[in-house]
Amino acid sequence: MFKINIKTGLSIIISKIVLKLSKTLLKGGTNFPGKVALKVDNNILKTVAKGYKVIIVTGTNGKTTTTNMIYSMLKDSGKKVISNSTGANMLPGIVASFIEHYKFGHIDGEKYAVIETDEANVKLVTEYITPEIITITNLFRDQLDRYGEVYTTLKKIVEGLEKAPLSKLILNGDESLLGDLEIPNAAVYYGFNTSIDDNKTIDINADAKFCKKCKHPYEYNFLTYNHLGDFYCENCGYKRPHLTYFVDKIYEQTPEGSYVSINGTDIFINQSGTYNIYNALCAYSIARELGVEKKVIVNSLKSQKSSFGRQESLNIDGKEVKIVLVKNPAGCDQAINTIFLDKREISLVALLNDNYADGRDVSWIWDVGFEKLSSLNIKDVLVGGARLYDMAVRLKVAGLKEDGFQAHENLDSLLEGIKNTSTNTVYVLATYTAMLEFRKYLFNKKYIEKLW
Repeated sequence: MFKINIKTGLSIIISKIVLKLSKTLLKGGTNFPGKVALKVDNNILKTVAKGYKVIIVTGTNGKTTTTNMIYSMLKDSGKKVISNSTGANMLPGIVASFIEHYKFGHIDGEKYAVIETDEANVKLVTEYITPEIITITNLFRDQLDRYGEVYTTLKKIVEGLEKAPLSKLILNGDESLLGDLEIPNAAVYYGFNTSIDDNKTIDINADAKFCKKCKHPYEYNFLTYNHLGDFYCENCGYKRPHLTYFVDKIYEQTPEGSYVSINGTDIFINQSGTYNIYNALCAYSIARELGVEKKVIVNSLKSQKSSFGRQESLNIDGKEVKIVLVKNPAGCDQAINTIFLDKREISLVALLNDNYADGRDVSWIWDVGFEKLSSLNIKDVLVGGARLYDMAVRLKVAGLKEDGFQAHENLDSLLEGIKNTSTNTVYVLATYTAMLEFRKYLFNKKYIEKLW
């Protein structure tokens, strides 16, 4: 039992009402109730998060999927757990998530909150709470107009870590930017102890190619993708830290998922692509640190469902439509590699927006290896979004067949185009706001049961 002041209580009540109205009338509104609460009481997070063991998930790619994986593992193990599973990862969305589950007058027993957090918002969260665990998935160029280069993103996250010196860090050891952060937090690293192929040469468009200590180019025992892998610097000796949790074998990768071994335990990850192996490994590491049994983790990953535009699979009039969120070169390349596993006849939809949440600068599409798609059996290519013609030009230059191109300037036209594709499988690559708009449209058309 603990007491709260009148202002805080009023803030919670008002935002709960706004949250209810938003969900009922607007079918969403995951940020607005939090903005209302913060307007009344800017310290509200400290109160509504009280009693939770908080796990913060941040980094450029994989936040939502990793958050949902951790949430499922904790829930499957019988623990009480909440999450901002829709990806509302700014401070207002995080506050709204806690308020939604807040109960006046008492604190339950042990309970967890797995919170996806935007990189620039980590310091806003740790201003008020000390998380049990903070994990960083990776650091790639993303929204250049907002973040700049990867070193700027790292600096923003570290500012948040410095406010929570007692939080344990679970870090991607294959991410060269995350070694030796020079902060007092205890750190545990995860990564790959096996290669995917024989590649040791970093791509010209990869991020963080130079040693963070001496700026000498990194060498690699192996690369997984982009700049991730078993790195070392011949000049100063900086190298990948010791891994506590690791992938030691990759048995098979298919369009349905990946069969791997993590710390000697065979696991099927019910989401495809190398990036989802990393997400699963991160979730595995955190779950084990929290005492979740291996068999619970294995069963959870085997039954894990894709969520909210992250390889989300829908049935549209008999067509298998897979929505894949893409927002930067590294993530888009991995999405393409995942599609490359599918040897069937397929159709491709590419939706490109340039709203604030996407990043105003769309030049990043020229750093993506769309050329790889030209060797696939793609029958139809549909482009849409605010910058559909930029995407059409990029795909044309990549070598995709022009005679299969369709430009759709609105969602009604796009849906008809998808229904009329000559294949039964359709992959939709969509930037963030394009994905949100498309999902909301499909929800209104009854093709999606749950919007959020």
